[in-house]
Amino acid sequence: MKLRASRIVILMALFAGVLAVYAAALYKMQIYDVASGNVADTRPTTITTRTETIRAARGDILDRNGVPLVSSRPTFDILLTRRPLLEAEDTNGAILDLAHTAIASGVAYNDAFPVNLGAPFEFRYDMTTQQRSRLDAYIDYFSELKEDITAEDLIVWMKKHYDIPYTTNIADARLIIGIRYELEIRAIVTNMAPYIFASDVPADFVAYVSEKAEPGITVQISSARMYHTSSAAHLLGYLSRMDEADYEKYGPLGYPMDAMIGKSGVEASFEQYLHGIDGTKVVELSADGTVLNERITQEAMPGSNVYLSIDLQLQETTEAALAEKIRTINLTRDEEQLITDGAVVVMQVKTGEALAIASYPPIEESVFNYALQGIYNPGSTFKPVTALAGLRAGVIERYTPVEDHGIFTKYPDFQPRCWLYTATGATHGALDVVGALRDSCNYFFYKIAADMGPSRIAQAAYDFGFGAKALTGVDIYENEGIVATEEYKNEVLGQIWFGGDTLLVAIGQGENRFTPIQLANYTATIANGGTLRDVSLLRAVKSSDYTGIVYEYEPTTRNIIPETDYIGYLQEGMREVARRGTARDMFSTYPIAVAAKTGTVQTGGTNINDGVFICYAPADDPEIAIAVVVKKGGSGAGVMEIAKVVFDEYFKGSSYGGIVVEGELLK
Repeated sequence: MKLRASRIVILMALFAGVLAVYAAALYKMQIYDVASGNVADTRPTTITTRTETIRAARGDILDRNGVPLVSSRPTFDILLTRRPLLEAEDTNGAILDLAHTAIASGVAYNDAFPVNLGAPFEFRYDMTTQQRSRLDAYIDYFSELKEDITAEDLIVWMKKHYDIPYTTNIADARLIIGIRYELEIRAIVTNMAPYIFASDVPADFVAYVSEKAEPGITVQISSARMYHTSSAAHLLGYLSRMDEADYEKYGPLGYPMDAMIGKSGVEASFEQYLHGIDGTKVVELSADGTVLNERITQEAMPGSNVYLSIDLQLQETTEAALAEKIRTINLTRDEEQLITDGAVVVMQVKTGEALAIASYPPIEESVFNYALQGIYNPGSTFKPVTALAGLRAGVIERYTPVEDHGIFTKYPDFQPRCWLYTATGATHGALDVVGALRDSCNYFFYKIAADMGPSRIAQAAYDFGFGAKALTGVDIYENEGIVATEEYKNEVLGQIWFGGDTLLVAIGQGENRFTPIQLANYTATIANGGTLRDVSLLRAVKSSDYTGIVYEYEPTTRNIIPETDYIGYLQEGMREVARRGTARDMFSTYPIAVAAKTGTVQTGGTNINDGVFICYAPADDPEIAIAVVVKKGGSGAGVMEIAKVVFDEYFKGSSYGGIVVEGELLK
């Protein structure tokens, strides 16, 4: 059907009229009414932005076989930001409600205001240096406060300054003041970390904070460490939030002031690998705090994963063997004779890697790592050092006999006896160097020490790694120990060196003091023919997704003792100790050939002797070296069963000479 021209004109006119009506309506709603105030403008008129940190996941710590030791789990922290919180409708009410809810929920929160929580108010007697300096800065900032203001007067002033209503009870006022102080001090001391009110809070507390949506009180994602073993706690260390002193070190590396860092042990040693790089995001908020938009401006980069040289199974066995042996011995002792401390170190001979490092008492009872920080007389385990020095000096050769006369009479004012003569009145007769090591004849070592002097003994000790850090390149705190010298006694102790000092040093007594890890590395050096390696706890570092190698350990040689034939004599002597000497009761029939040296440290008077024991196996192709030190252990022979348990675990299931090691645990 055709439309007439008149009808077409009419339809076009009507359409134009409708458009005109709609245009007028839109103009009225969008321009006229808004301008005249007839309707509300629904567009957000105030948008604020803030930059938040995206915490990088910290790398995992694993043993040499990839067994997890430490990992991270996501957590939530509560962050308080001063300016928006102060702009809240009821700042003090919001703070008090937050504190009350935290207390009711069992959430521990951070309040470092150094005034006790209840009246009468006093400054905390255990105030730290850092708390003191911050309090001083706070008092200095407000000119009306006197330097010698009392805690009570300061509380009164702060109640008024922060407009805390007089109807607020004193306990609640103190809660508010503590949090207001934390916020205020961060505006005064500008290099402080943001105020993390509480860390690792439970889900219900997160929900409470999110629902309240108070300005300046926000939830941020963080992480906490998960420990998958109770062993090696003295090695793994712990994390803590940075303080100002830490920031001087880590700030230039890009760490934020509120970063969590390794404070001790492996966590601190390998911080550069474990700590990732935090990211950032910009958050847009409306005037009422509603999040309108988030955009990531820098992605977080997780930390790398650290593989230790430690074998967790061997570590657990070593710790258990040490603790059980000490428990068994202590059952027979009076209180004043109880064993106080001890350590065991197990090393891989060919690489210098530490396979197990046990310390007693455990970390729950002592933060002291006796394997690395304790220093002990080595006792007769030092005699191979003296033997090497005597061979070098030419005072003995391999088969040079030295007749044991029981009492060494060279010095009129000091005439020590061989242990056998003291015990039975008998002597060892004529012994060469191998026989002297086997029988641990004191007289033999008195004689060669007197003939060559103390300086040669000291040099041999240095060559075996004593007196210097064994964990070279690994920043776990270790005591360097003491090599006894004339200079040390004269200059450090302020005493004169006598001939008798030389005799004591020769048998591992006197001023010699070494760490168990040094004793283990010394044993490994004998075992591998004279190559002193740096000790390592770090086996490898892998990327955060475990696909790439960041670092891989390569054995590092610190020193080589060139007299391999002399080292061979020491090996022969230590093998004889296990076959026919002072360790024969434990190892003469052991299915794997062992080389060993016992040590009994005489502590004088009625004190119980210390027990020291070193060994390695297999004797003909060494794999592991062990050092055992037990304070008040009685003797080296008395604690060598610990080493047997370690060997049982390490060689479990392997055969030697057709006999299978069963791995029988210590009874």
